[in-house]
Parts: sequence; structure tokens; C-alpha cells
Amino acid sequence: MALLERVGTLLRANLNDVIDRAEDPEKMVKQVILDMENQLMQVKTQVAISIADLHLLERRSTENTQRQAEWMRKAELAVARQQDDLARIAIERSMESKKLADSFIDQIADQRVQVDNLKTALRSLDGKLAEARGKSDLLLAKHRRARTAGSAAEAHLNLNAGSASSAWDRLGQKVNRAEAISQARTELLGDNVEDRFAELEKHDEVERLLADIKAKKG
Repeated sequence: MALLERVGTLLRANLNDVIDRAEDPEKMVKQVILDMENQLMQVKTQVAISIADLHLLERRSTENTQRQAEWMRKAELAVARQQDDLARIAIERSMESKKLADSFIDQIADQRVQVDNLKTALRSLDGKLAEARGKSDLLLAKHRRARTAGSAAEAHLNLNAGSASSAWDRLGQKVNRAEAISQARTELLGDNVEDRFAELEKHDEVERLLADIKAKKG
């Protein structure tokens, strides 16, 4: 997400390099610290939102699991009253609830990854901000001495060698996702033979579950 990209840029930023590039080093350092503080507040907000979304997904998954069990209970009741048509409807509803519950499991896993990433970014940015606050005066003084002595080059650090590779990896992921979406759309535009077979399989599953219930009641 864009927020994590901005945070990553701040984390890679080196105050020595900022000072060397700035016409007014003290003003620039204060601006970098202010940017870090603003981004820190945004990350904290995003962490809270992501955790809330995770709890919501977990609750929805639990609700659908409970709904699945409730529909199966109703199906058993209908079988006991010899109302097979009603039992079939209850079984279908139970299957739909199970499908929803399973889909939430994948979303929950993805959401947990996002929460962990945001928490990691928050800890890193918090540490970087504390370091910047503690060392800003020392770095400015060092910079002044370095410029006076003609050794400003010593303040430069190499750029993160992994940044380009990381950018290519992200680009590759976007391309792969676009390809997957395109393939999915193509499949959706195809004929409905697979849908017809899926409906037949669903019907067989309903009949099998109905038979199981009857066998248990027998």
C-alpha cells in the first residue's frame, strides 16, 4: 500500500545524506522528523483499522460456522418430521454457510499478514523516529565540522542495494495478479458447462447428506 511505501522511504532515509543535500540542514532535519511523526500517526491509525477489520472477519466467519450448524439441525428436524423437501432446503443453506465460512478463513489469513506488516512498519518507524530525535543535534554538529574540514563526503551512505530488486519484485507481483484476473475473466465468459456440472455435483451432495441424516435417524 502507498502508506507503507512512504514509510519505507522514510526508514531508508539517512539524516547524514539529508543534511548534505539541504541548503538549510537544520530546517531539513526538522522537516524529516515532522514527516516521520505524521507517518507514525497514520500507521497507528491503519494498524487500529486493520485489527478492527480482522476482528470483524473473524466474527463473520464464526457466525457462518454457527449458521451452518443451525441449518443442519433444522435439516435433521425436517427429516424427523418426514419433510424431505424442507430438509433439502436446509442442507443447501448449510452448504452455503460453510462455503462462506471457508472464504472468510482465507481473508482472515491475508488480513493477519497485513496487520503484522503494519505493526512491523510501526515499530521500525517508531525506532527510526526516536533515533532521529536523539541524534539530530549531534548529526548537525558533525555536519558543520565536516563541511568546515572539507570532509562532507564522509557523511554519505550507500543507497539500499535491495530497493531496486524489491521494486522489480512488486512489479512482477502486479503483472502476475493482472494475468490471473484476466484469466479469471476469460473463464467467466466461457460457456456454462462447468456451472451445470457444479449444479449436478451440488444436487448429489445434498442427496448424500439427506441420506446420511436419514440413516442416522433410522
